Amino acid sequence: MTDRILVVGGAGAFGRRLVESLLATTDAIVLIGGRRPQRHAGLVQDLKTRYGDRRIDVIVIDRDAPLDAMRTSKPFCVVDAAGPFQGQEPHLAKAAIAAGCHYVDLADARDFVADFSALDAAARAANVLVATGASSTPALSSAVVAMQTEGWQRVDEIAVAISPGNRAPRGLSVIEAILAYAGQPVRVKRDGRWTTRPGWGDLVRRDMPGLGPRWLSLCETPDLDLLPTRYPSARTVLFRAGLELPILHLGLWLLMLPVRAGFIRSLRPTAAFLQAIASGFESLGTDRGGMSVEASGIGRDGQAIRASWSLVAAAGDGPNIPVLPALALVRGLLDGRFTTRGARVAGDLLSLKDIANEFGRFRITVRNAYSWPEGRGLFDKVLGSDIARLPAVVRDVHTNAPLHLTGRAAIDGAQNGTAKIIAKLIGFPSGASNEPADVLLRRSGDGEVWIRRFGRSVFRSTLKPGDEPRRLHERFGPFDVELEITPHESGFDLEVVGWRIGPVRLARRAAPYTLAKAFADDEGRYGFDVTIGLPLIGRLVRYRGWLVPEGR
Repeated sequence: MTDRILVVGGAGAFGRRLVESLLATTDAIVLIGGRRPQRHAGLVQDLKTRYGDRRIDVIVIDRDAPLDAMRTSKPFCVVDAAGPFQGQEPHLAKAAIAAGCHYVDLADARDFVADFSALDAAARAANVLVATGASSTPALSSAVVAMQTEGWQRVDEIAVAISPGNRAPRGLSVIEAILAYAGQPVRVKRDGRWTTRPGWGDLVRRDMPGLGPRWLSLCETPDLDLLPTRYPSARTVLFRAGLELPILHLGLWLLMLPVRAGFIRSLRPTAAFLQAIASGFESLGTDRGGMSVEASGIGRDGQAIRASWSLVAAAGDGPNIPVLPALALVRGLLDGRFTTRGARVAGDLLSLKDIANEFGRFRITVRNAYSWPEGRGLFDKVLGSDIARLPAVVRDVHTNAPLHLTGRAAIDGAQNGTAKIIAKLIGFPSGASNEPADVLLRRSGDGEVWIRRFGRSVFRSTLKPGDEPRRLHERFGPFDVELEITPHESGFDLEVVGWRIGPVRLARRAAPYTLAKAFADDEGRYGFDVTIGLPLIGRLVRYRGWLVPEGR
């Protein structure tokens, strides 16, 4: 008897693409399920014409009370392609277990995926597989990271980004899913600690491989939980998404600000209205969308490594990408390759090869590359042979990025009210004694990023080689400070010799002053003593203490 696959939401933006792929790649009978499937008679007739009357049918099913329809239709597997999944109960999955059939969904909702394991015992008892998250996130993204980092000694950072073409269809459930977290606090792991950032915030402009520069914002996805759990050494895990047209992306960013401020509870009730507005821009932009996954860490040979994977879908094929993990899973169940039973996250079942096998029918281009930072570190380049003058502990810290250091510090805060305001804007810590110190160094291009945490205060800067020997540029926010480094047998000293905002050089007499020393302390640890201040205003911060590589 031919197996029957029930696709709930099979006439939606993604569901119809899954239905067609199932018809094109399997012998299964496909049932389109929904509350009012008769509305899609034209789609059904078109599919019958192309694949035969017996291959396609429709059934009426209520996603919130589906058991009777499921028992009547007796599918081999149920696929939930309807959404949105945010804040929803897994009624379909529970009904599938009760009816004794497999279940797969395209859930990208963090809460839905996180709670899914509660179904494991019941699914095992029914001898069925119920799998969640069989979509671009978290299945495809997880599979890519697993491929990139196989055999690595350590994973430090993971960044995922998705940006569809503007002409891609916008299903109402997709818009509702985005609006559900826009402006809401999103829990993310960043720089080694868990913090909250606003959904659709953290606005950045990035060059998407094969697509060009696009705006991206923070998304709430299951990856933000699953990837830190799978790679506990990762200090930063981010997932961003973007709209191709700046007017739409930045417009949504502006709309989320009142939610972030607490003036509006949620943008989700505006989904239909915003969908109508966005449809007015459908003739603009392109039909090219893509995805990128970047990971960095320490490779199997003990050297720093960065992996970059990207996918570009052309000519309107982008909307097929989110359904391909589900297609791969259903096909694996049909042919007996997947024998696991219980409740699982799809990313734990699917390899990148499983999903990539489904790319062939579409205009999809994939690129995968690895890069190794230059052997010479920042201080090697700036000091040349003079780096040999530094004590071994100081030299090791400044030539072995990426590196994670821990220790203790004493902090003298800003010395007056004006200085306190400026220090707070920059992110400098306030006064404290014997605070935990945590410093992360990572390479970035030809320079380094330093992320310093003293207690609960975090501030970062970017260092790059200067235009002259023994010169560094250190960037704090919009300010670029030029420093001269003086090496000696005890360590090195840093002195401010200039500063600017962007390309505009500022008066030397108004430049911040720095009294900074790095040295080997009496116990052979990396010691530091740094004072930063402004003329006429005074000290902004002084921090001093010791550091050792993590684990020592």
